[in-house]
Amino acid sequence: MSVPPRAVQLEEANAFLEEHPEVQFVDLLIADMNGVVRGKRIERASLTKVYEKGINLPASLFALDINGSTVESTGLGLDIGDADRICYPIPGTLSAEPWQKRPTAQLLMTMHELDGQPFFADPREVLRGVVEKFDELGLTICAAFELEFYLIDQENVNGRPQPPRSPISGKRPHSTQVYLIDDLDEYADCLQDMLEGAKVQGLPADAIVKESAPAQFEVNLHYTEDAIKACDHAVLLKRLIKNIAYDHEMDTTFMAKPYPGQAGNGLHVHISLLDKTTGKNIFASDDPEQNAALRHAVGGVLETMPASMAFLCPNVNSYRRFGAQFYVPNAPSWGLDNRTVALRVPTGAAEAVRLEQRVAGADANPYLMMAAILAGIHHGLTNEVEPGAPVVGNAYEQMEPSLPNNLRDALRQLDDSEVINRYISPEYIDIFVACKESELAEFEHSISDLEYNWYLHTV
Repeated sequence: MSVPPRAVQLEEANAFLEEHPEVQFVDLLIADMNGVVRGKRIERASLTKVYEKGINLPASLFALDINGSTVESTGLGLDIGDADRICYPIPGTLSAEPWQKRPTAQLLMTMHELDGQPFFADPREVLRGVVEKFDELGLTICAAFELEFYLIDQENVNGRPQPPRSPISGKRPHSTQVYLIDDLDEYADCLQDMLEGAKVQGLPADAIVKESAPAQFEVNLHYTEDAIKACDHAVLLKRLIKNIAYDHEMDTTFMAKPYPGQAGNGLHVHISLLDKTTGKNIFASDDPEQNAALRHAVGGVLETMPASMAFLCPNVNSYRRFGAQFYVPNAPSWGLDNRTVALRVPTGAAEAVRLEQRVAGADANPYLMMAAILAGIHHGLTNEVEPGAPVVGNAYEQMEPSLPNNLRDALRQLDDSEVINRYISPEYIDIFVACKESELAEFEHSISDLEYNWYLHTV
């Protein structure tokens, strides 16, 4: 991808500044390997310079672990002198931050080499490399995310989260009733501000539903005919949700499994493909099982799912989310309008047939998650991979768990996958694995409270 024309970008910046004379600062944002948003805050007067020349940030930004420390084994830190690369604005992402007391805007960035070429370790550019393969097939990717999260109290109990008190009743919720409207009412002001804030930022969020745990909710994003933009929406929506909740004296968590006995947070994504010439959905069918393109796409995703798990579930905690009682599929399976499978094909209008991937956790980086799923779809289409018969009924009772159930095994399968390494550069996979292995090593060297409870006075 070449850098967008400066004249076009400057027109966007000048129009925004003219429309928003109150804006004092602009946050320049870039999502790291973990999907954590980092960057710089600049004064209003410097915005046009950013559009003209970009800003410098170190390449090591994409070698940070979950704690923000550089993992030197990636080779992106001291080995290259912690050198800078240049970040340019992403057109269409300049918007106000409705939660700020001092009027502030935000702008999403992407990293490039000093000669203007995309920087290989930016997850957004990792995804772009996969998307380009669909361009070669004459296909447009349509995608939409469903993002789950918990509202939590700003005060933890012994380091553990707890549901926030209702602004209406003053009580902490204990209900696990999915879709319960009364629970939406308890937090209505906060949740409505999230939807209104999304409108201000141009994020296509249209609905919030109560999920199956205390103070757990799901926000749905509209379909977007651009897979990369759909991921931009998911990253920015997560930031919006966190900040709006904080304004209401609450906190949030997108941790995959914050409570041992409750449902985890998932990140489902719906995907369909449009023929660029006709504009028609190639999955469209009155009988989806007979649609060859759909079957092959499903087959490819199922075949690559074990090797994709490290991108879908990238943290130690990610694997605590799985289990039939919490409706998280743990085997490569598919079915028609079946929520017990890993890859659901919603039935309904023929032209709306699509894939819904239901394995990933809300802690996944949307760009890397999307790249892995699209790699599977492309592999299936180009190799005509057949998925086998769809599961009818309860997949948990019919299929033994077979997906990697821990981060170490997931990293090994990713590293060894010939298919995924054809779509995502081995150089990038090496960096990702190095970061996650570093986190895993630190985790395994820690001693948990449970170990003290079990062993300190017993053995």
